[in-house]
Amino acid sequence: MTDEADTATAGWFSDLDPGDIEGASSAILEGTAEQSNDWPQLAVEIGYADTADEYYDQLHAATTAATRAEVTEREAADDRQLVHAIRAMDDCTRTANELAERLAEWAGTVDQDAGTGIDYARELATRERDPEPGQEPLVSLAERVAALADEADDLREYVEQQAPTVAPNLSALAGPVLGARLISLAGGLEALAKKPSGTVQILGAEDALFAHLRGHAPSPKHGIIYTHDAIRGTHPDERGSAARAVAGKLAIAARVDHYSGDVKPELEAELAERIETIQARSEDGSGTDADGSDGGESDE
Repeated sequence: MTDEADTATAGWFSDLDPGDIEGASSAILEGTAEQSNDWPQLAVEIGYADTADEYYDQLHAATTAATRAEVTEREAADDRQLVHAIRAMDDCTRTANELAERLAEWAGTVDQDAGTGIDYARELATRERDPEPGQEPLVSLAERVAALADEADDLREYVEQQAPTVAPNLSALAGPVLGARLISLAGGLEALAKKPSGTVQILGAEDALFAHLRGHAPSPKHGIIYTHDAIRGTHPDERGSAARAVAGKLAIAARVDHYSGDVKPELEAELAERIETIQARSEDGSGTDADGSDGGESDE
């Protein structure tokens, strides 16, 4: 085998057998070259390919294999599994609720004891008495609603177990479910870690943001992070400041989780102190801190 410098000069195909697609894909993924060169001509000169067209065929096969390997590895990553789980959980919950509404509407026409929601579906599905003639489809639908709701509960439990492993600091600050939703909305933990706090703040509020950019709505103060207790528990006049503080710490937590994985309990303490200061302003009627700032949190 040639050394790294020789490989960079001779090309990714140096010392490779033309039929070694796996080796070629590894060389493409790992190799570097300081400048471009006439690679097809070099490939022909060293005997890797008989013609330039054959070189390009080999290159196409190698890059396809390299891409497939990279995608397979990336999709198997823990944060991607968490993304799939939270999306599946939300799909099950949404579908179960929609079918529960349909069940309640239908049952109301034939069942004097008809109720609403998932609880009624569970009750109907587990009744000990046999269904009345003609109500068998209702019971069957109720069983499927209850099964979907149970599946959503199981997926939530999985998310609550896995999120602290994948993103311990983010889960500690946001809670496992909200942390997983932020990772899902961003497209992965790495993508979330690269986003500024202002973007983290409005994840999930894209429709409102685009409406604002078109001049049809005010700028959104927060997206999915509104479900965070620190924001919901803050006076409406101060929720913008609370959202900035929460988003800033969440952005930092995501970066720590992705780049180092160290657990930083001080982030939670710092956020709690910041939120306490912001919430105290609404109690004393002050609109700014003592230093005149509006309570914004920087992620720098």
